[in-house]
Amino acid sequence: MAQSKHARRVLQQQASALLNEKIPQLDGDRRRILTALLVETAGNWRLFVRATPLDEQADAFLVGPDGIFAVTVAGAPPHGSSRHELVRRAEERCAGIRDGRGRVLAGSAVHFVLITPGPPVAVRDAGLFRVLAEPELAKLLKPAAPHLNRRQIEEISAQAERFFDGYVPLRVRVPERGGTTDGFLDAGSLVDAEVAAAQLRPFDSWLTFLHPHQRAVVTRDYRGPARISGPAGTGKTVVALHRLRHVARRTGGPLLFTTFVRTLPPVHEAAFRRLAPELGDRAEFLHLHAWVRRFLAGRGQAVEVDARGVRTAFGRAWMRHRAVLEPIERHDEYWRTELDRVIKGRGFTTLEEYRRPSVRRGREVRLGHEQKAAVWQFYETYQEMLAERGLHDHNDVIDLALAELRRQPLETRYAAVVVDEVQDITLNGLRLIKELGGTGPNQLLLVGDGQQQVYPGGWRLSDAGIPVQGRGEVLRVNYRNRAEVLAFAQRFDARNEVDDLDGAAGITLRHAEAGNTGGTTASWRGPERDLAAELTRRIAGLRDTLGQTALIVFQHQDLVRCRRILRAAGIPVLSLDDYSGAPDDHLKAGTVHRAKGLDFQAVLVVEFTGEPGERGAAAEEASDLRDRQRLVAATRARDFLWWGVVEDTFGAAG
Repeated sequence: MAQSKHARRVLQQQASALLNEKIPQLDGDRRRILTALLVETAGNWRLFVRATPLDEQADAFLVGPDGIFAVTVAGAPPHGSSRHELVRRAEERCAGIRDGRGRVLAGSAVHFVLITPGPPVAVRDAGLFRVLAEPELAKLLKPAAPHLNRRQIEEISAQAERFFDGYVPLRVRVPERGGTTDGFLDAGSLVDAEVAAAQLRPFDSWLTFLHPHQRAVVTRDYRGPARISGPAGTGKTVVALHRLRHVARRTGGPLLFTTFVRTLPPVHEAAFRRLAPELGDRAEFLHLHAWVRRFLAGRGQAVEVDARGVRTAFGRAWMRHRAVLEPIERHDEYWRTELDRVIKGRGFTTLEEYRRPSVRRGREVRLGHEQKAAVWQFYETYQEMLAERGLHDHNDVIDLALAELRRQPLETRYAAVVVDEVQDITLNGLRLIKELGGTGPNQLLLVGDGQQQVYPGGWRLSDAGIPVQGRGEVLRVNYRNRAEVLAFAQRFDARNEVDDLDGAAGITLRHAEAGNTGGTTASWRGPERDLAAELTRRIAGLRDTLGQTALIVFQHQDLVRCRRILRAAGIPVLSLDDYSGAPDDHLKAGTVHRAKGLDFQAVLVVEFTGEPGERGAAAEEASDLRDRQRLVAATRARDFLWWGVVEDTFGAAG
């Protein structure tokens, strides 16, 4: 409800009198704009105004549902050293503020706003500043995506009175009960907005607050490539996004956030735009193969992967060599992985390279010299089958891009490159990333966890020539999963040997510290004929949080089965392939490969039991891989985890 004209006049009188009393020396533009700002913030936002306007200092700080804003009133943004000094001082003022959970306010979580006097004018080179003209103040105070609740706003404001030395807290009271100007929240409507937002998603307070160790990693100065590792749920991606913003504020040029997982970039881009809206035009969020295809197209080498044609080429090569390879390991999928993740993924071009010791890290089937020669012949036949049809697989596309980058580097280098879920990128993919990010100070950040590797094979960062010695960080506290969910996930941890992505011992999920209490887990085991009733019953109990719930399976055919059940029950479903992080009321559904890097309030996992009787090194490797996939699936859940096991997939007794 809009304020009455009388109420607004009273607020203006209060604001004008308060500014005259507290800060009489304000010039005309600042007095007029800050008076209007004080009127609009009545009831919910908190305003702190600089007692004596000075260069290289924000004129005011605003604290509200969307975070903290450093406000400058001027006709143009500061430039050069003045801009950097204003940013530095504003971040330092806020850096000591804490919330009730012991987290510290991230200095880079402060938004910078330039308010220009008079009507809108074109402002060039705004940089970090969001620019609003005097008549556009309403846009600043409309909560686009609230991530601080009223209690947190009060906590920040109470501490800000101590931290904002030289700033005067100002507040005017709404003179009558009712709403504020359209688009603004009074104390009552703020609660309503909080409830509405909570129904869509929990308040994302990570946009503003970080735990002290996380904040230290965000702001640390690295003299070369850096690595962040740690078990699931320890906030690696949160730290990476904050660090990308922190580095971007101190550099110029484009930014790149990439990963092997196709579904992650849109979700992380949405989060980064909330964290750093002023950097949206500088930051690219693309999965690695999408970046590579775009790059090659720009160099006149447009390449697309014909997945069906690649499968046919592999099948024909397999038929020619299966008589030799089946006695070693009968499953063609094992050999597909050998070509994809070992021979081509590691960039081998000769049999001599392939025969070197310790090049098949992560593979359980041991191969002698003659057996490797047989595998190499299989590889050569596969390459011939691709060449006959003019086809390329994903590894070929990486190779083409790597060769092109080495021939002619990017004309404009990235100021910073962040790689998430790096453990699932091939070694040749890492070499490409090194060419993209370089090895200079603060240019390249690699984020991952060897325990969450959902593809076979492995490497060390040093294999790609990426030096991270002395620049490795390990996060140890799990902040995502509540204690009961974490305890459930830790049961899949027993057989994993984990390194820190460069050979040293890493921290497993079993040794992670729980940062949150509570949580609920439930299990079910039964025949497939009972799955539909049990699954729909569980989903019915999550109706209020359906949009924050995910169904995760391990194979595509299992997803087809479950989607059939959901469709029959009339449950709205959004594929994880199409999920961007935007709030909705649909259940999310996909394989564990698509769920990597994501998290949800509630997760339902459906596991169909595999064919019994498999033994040997390949089976052991597959079992270890499935345990890692189970761990990834379980740790997607924040508050609630349901784990269903379907026992009679292959006709076993119910």
